[in-house]
Amino acid sequence: MSGKMTIQKLYETDRPAENEEEIRQITDKILPPDKEAEKVARLRWDGMGKPLGSLGKLEDAVVQIAGMMRTPEVSVEKKALVVFCADNGVVAEGISQCGPEVTATVAENFLDGKSCAAILCRKAGADLFPVDIGMAVDTPRVEKRKIAYGTKNMAIEPAMTREQAAAAVRVGMQKACELREAGYRILAAGEMGIGNTTVGSAMTAVLLGVPAEEVTGRGAGLSSEGLERKICVICRAIDLHRPDPADPFDVLAKVGGFDIAGMAGLFLGGACCGIPVVMDGFLSSVAALTAVRIAPACAPYILASHVSGEPAARRLLDALGKEAFLTCDMRLGEGSGAATLFPLLDMAVEVYRKMSSFSEAGIEPYRPLK
Repeated sequence: MSGKMTIQKLYETDRPAENEEEIRQITDKILPPDKEAEKVARLRWDGMGKPLGSLGKLEDAVVQIAGMMRTPEVSVEKKALVVFCADNGVVAEGISQCGPEVTATVAENFLDGKSCAAILCRKAGADLFPVDIGMAVDTPRVEKRKIAYGTKNMAIEPAMTREQAAAAVRVGMQKACELREAGYRILAAGEMGIGNTTVGSAMTAVLLGVPAEEVTGRGAGLSSEGLERKICVICRAIDLHRPDPADPFDVLAKVGGFDIAGMAGLFLGGACCGIPVVMDGFLSSVAALTAVRIAPACAPYILASHVSGEPAARRLLDALGKEAFLTCDMRLGEGSGAATLFPLLDMAVEVYRKMSSFSEAGIEPYRPLK
C-alpha cells in the first residue's frame, strides 16, 4: 500500500473534494508492483506437479496480484463489485429508448438481488455496492455520494465542470480505500446509467483520436436511425466543446459522465491501496483508460475481464495493453463481465495454494524448453 497518508487524505471531508492537483499528488505515490513477490509466485507455479505455464493467464493473474499485494500469499476471498449509478443529460437528444427513471429502478434492483450483476455476484461470493454518484432522482436505499442530479446535455453545454469531474473521480478513490480498509482484497468497477454508451463513445473517440462512427454501437438496442442520431449527437458535442485528449479531466468535464469518472477513481484508488480492480466491458474500459491517462502508474493494478460486444472494446483493450480472460460477446454492463471473472480467479488461487509440488507428487520436474 502506498502509505496511510494517502488513505487519510482521501477520508478527510472537511476540505474541498474538487482539487485535481491533490488527486495527482496522491496518485504520484502509487508504488510499482513488487517484483520479488511476483518472482516467488512464479517459482511456486513452476514447482507444481503440472506442465510449466499450463494454466496460462490464470497463472499470470495470480503472479500479477502477488505483485500488487506485495506478497506471494495471495488472497481474493473478500471481493466486491462497485456500481456507480448516474444519469446523463444527453438523453434529451433521443439517443436512448429509456429515461432516467430506469437508472433508479435498476439501482434499487441491485439491493434486492434482482439484477443480473446482483445474481452473478451472489453466485460468485462477491458483495455488491451500488453508489448514487449522479442519478437524476434520489432513492432511499442506495448509497448517496451524488455530485449532481445528472450531467448536463453535452450536445448543448459541457457535461459537467472540471471541479465536478475531479470530485467524481475522488468519490471512486475514496470508495476503493474504504473497501480496502474493510478487508476487501479485489474490486470490480461497474456502472448503471441511461445514455452512458453515448458518453462513453464520445470519450473513446476523443481519447483514441478516432471517428465517432467507428466506436459507437447501438447501446441497449437502437434502430439504425437511432444509431445515426447517436453518432450525430456525439460529433456535434465534440465539435462544439473540442475536448483536449491530452487532458483527461477536460474530456470528462466536456463529454463525460459521473459514473465513468467514479470508475476511473476506483481504478486509481485500488492502485493507491495496493489491490487489483477488475474492468468490466466498454464503459469500464473507458474509465480505466481515463485513470491511466491521469496516473499511468495505476495500469498494472487493472485486470481486464472480458472482450465486450461493443465496437470500441478491442481498441480500448489495445490502448490499455490488456488481454481479457473471457470472450463471451457480453455487453450488458453493470459489472456483469467483471463478476463473471471472479470464480475463475478463485479457482486459480485455490490451485496456487493447494496443488502439490513435483517432489510431493513424486514426479520428475518439467524443465523449460529452449
